Amino acid sequence: MSFAFAAAAPAMAQSYPSKPIRLIVPYAVGQGTDIAARYIGDELAKEIKQPIVVDNRPGAGGNVGTQAAARSAPDGYTIMLGTNATHAANSFLYTSPGFDPQADFEPIAMVGILPLVFVTKPSNTIDSMQDLVRAARAKPAGLNIGVSTTTCRMAYELFKARADAPMFPIDFKGSAQALTGVLGDQVEFMVDTITSLRNAVTSRQVKALGVTSAQSSKLLPGVKSLAEQGISGYELVGWNVFYAPKGTPQEALNVLSAALNKALAKPEVHDKLLQLGIEPQRKSMEELKVFGATEKEKWGKLIQAAGLKPS
Repeated sequence: MSFAFAAAAPAMAQSYPSKPIRLIVPYAVGQGTDIAARYIGDELAKEIKQPIVVDNRPGAGGNVGTQAAARSAPDGYTIMLGTNATHAANSFLYTSPGFDPQADFEPIAMVGILPLVFVTKPSNTIDSMQDLVRAARAKPAGLNIGVSTTTCRMAYELFKARADAPMFPIDFKGSAQALTGVLGDQVEFMVDTITSLRNAVTSRQVKALGVTSAQSSKLLPGVKSLAEQGISGYELVGWNVFYAPKGTPQEALNVLSAALNKALAKPEVHDKLLQLGIEPQRKSMEELKVFGATEKEKWGKLIQAAGLKPS
């Protein structure tokens, strides 16, 4: 038996993949994650010499597609592009998401991170995150901040916790509505992804106060991170990671990981991801297991501290 298994491993590595691979995207066609998935899928197809067939399964904040991926045959022919929502936050936002992000998946390769940015109107006298900290402490919950997603809300919650700077969060239905709120003086500040706010910052509709990655981001040069501005331990970003169902043969995982990392290392792919609002970042499969567990714990603590109840 052991000899047969040992012989099968290199045989699979040589023959895999021998047919198209399905890439489940747990979001709608045209959404940011979908656009990135299709682009990277095309690059992966070039490396493995097999088509990548995108299968959009939107619904329940990403849970529908993620559950479908978890229940797929672990044969190396189904993968998915997961996010900080599907593989960290949703475990605490839904009573029954239908999967376990660690127990049901194997990480393959990281695409990158999506930092957020705190902004306000150019006329505001607050010019930095330290200014905002002082103002919030001087007038607890007297300042308001627009948030349009769970990620935005958690970026604010971590700021409140790390800086001891309470503000009043106001929910908006989307990034555009929150930005309109800032420009129309309905709300003083907002936090959202750099992707959503980069044009508004570069056109000087709003001014950037700080980004939420550990260091300043290539996506918004010249803007310091909150940590770099003295808010110790602050880091909260969106992220994209490719996963396979638990039980997928290690040989298949190795082939996919090597091919994805080779594609993602290309300068033109790096530049395209930056255009899409993703700051490329690479981690090994073992590093991704630690990263996933750490992120799930971080998001869980923030969601519970914010008093958000699972639906």
